Amino acid sequence: MPPWASGALVHRAPAVPDRPIQILWLPNTAPRLPFGRVLLRWEKAPQAGWDVTARLGLAITDVHLATWPAAPDDWPRLVRPTLHEVTGLCSALAVATAALNLANHLADS
Repeated sequence: MPPWASGALVHRAPAVPDRPIQILWLPNTAPRLPFGRVLLRWEKAPQAGWDVTARLGLAITDVHLATWPAAPDDWPRLVRPTLHEVTGLCSALAVATAALNLANHLADS
């Protein structure tokens, strides 16, 4: 990771394992994570492999989502299912929230 980055913001995590996880570098000066976005950080593990962590942006804060200690060099294949499922769930929650807000607005009209 570049020294100026706080991590990699997951843009897209395709379900298909041969497709790359698309990321955007997030600068250290960036505000907190938006709802439903996942931030990945990785560094060389002390013994072998990579220590990978993921944080999830929620409505008010961001939380620790997962840790993969000493993950092998092909760690993106290891983390992909979690990233794909969590981003899909957050998208579904955003749609459900928008629908509920619209229904409440129409009920008040």
